[in-house]
Amino acid sequence: MKITFINPPQTNSKYKFLGVVAPSLGIGYMAAVLEKNGYDVDVIDASALELTYDEIGEEILKRDPDIVSISALTPTIGVALDSADKIKQVKPDTVVVLGGYHPTFEYKSVLEEESVDVVVRGEGEYTLLELVQTIEKHGDLKTVHGLAFHDENDGSLVLTPDRPVVQDLDELPFPAFHLFPMEKYRILNITTNVATIITTRGCPMQCSFCSSAALHGNKLRRRSYSNVVDEIQMRLLEENIDTIAFMDDTFTLNKRFVYDFCREIKRRNLKFWWGCTSRVDTLDEELLQTMKDAGCITIFIGVESADQQTLDKMNKNITVAKTENAFKLARKVGIRTIASCVIGMPEDTRSSIQRTIDYVKKLNPNYALYSLATPYPGTR
Repeated sequence: MKITFINPPQTNSKYKFLGVVAPSLGIGYMAAVLEKNGYDVDVIDASALELTYDEIGEEILKRDPDIVSISALTPTIGVALDSADKIKQVKPDTVVVLGGYHPTFEYKSVLEEESVDVVVRGEGEYTLLELVQTIEKHGDLKTVHGLAFHDENDGSLVLTPDRPVVQDLDELPFPAFHLFPMEKYRILNITTNVATIITTRGCPMQCSFCSSAALHGNKLRRRSYSNVVDEIQMRLLEENIDTIAFMDDTFTLNKRFVYDFCREIKRRNLKFWWGCTSRVDTLDEELLQTMKDAGCITIFIGVESADQQTLDKMNKNITVAKTENAFKLARKVGIRTIASCVIGMPEDTRSSIQRTIDYVKKLNPNYALYSLATPYPGTR
């Protein structure tokens, strides 16, 4: 049985605007689990390859998969569904599976589309594996936890029990990036030898505009620092990677982990550039200097707003003063910063948005990203 993963086209992605084109970690992990269990797997990254829907159809005919799994966020659900339509046009008997943030929370509307057969809800590695095994054996999908689909007999919506999240992240195989067009990826338009890595899942923070905790849970689950460095070492040696982008919600949430991680990088004498995400209340000069000495060149920081009342209503639990201090310290040690803001929250006004823009200019980051507040499924 053959499984093809599709990362759908992303023409309006804010990350592409920033010069960020990176391999999908979710697809990478699911593909690795299937490969580990003996399945024939490949990946079509339509976003990185800039494929049209007709070209996606041509690739499906050429690869001839039994199952196609498409990942979708809310901004990409339209192109994901269009991709599913094209697959059904060229190969109607293919089982089309959708997963990711949007299908997890909006499985009812997604399943109204005739081109979608099954939705995988939540973390997909073991749900998809069991789904594939069940289809292969012509078994009953109702026994597979973490699915949503329509009953083939009466058309009723079937929602199987939730699947528990993966507790021991070290047990997962490293993402199967050998299946991706690695030469197509870049960060801030300055490198093509880039890989993405995640060290945690789950988030104890409750920011009102974020759906991460709704998908992965409120409890932080962390890979061991040695497991993370093992993956980095493998990628440096086998894949010619020179830059790592850490995609955690907050890489610096546990300072002890960061210190252990940086120490292990230096102990193994690994040379590469890396960037990560952070909160202003997790940074201090000693930590930043340690990160810089271990190769950190860029930090993505959630500024969100210049208005303390707005920050409080976001449940961000940071202060404007801490934000100013974090950017000051980053400049002092020589780490580039990306200031990320959310504008257009319900309490925002034209003047408060302008204050945020002026405030970011005062912070003097290397890059600034302004995202429009959007009521994504799974957010408060």
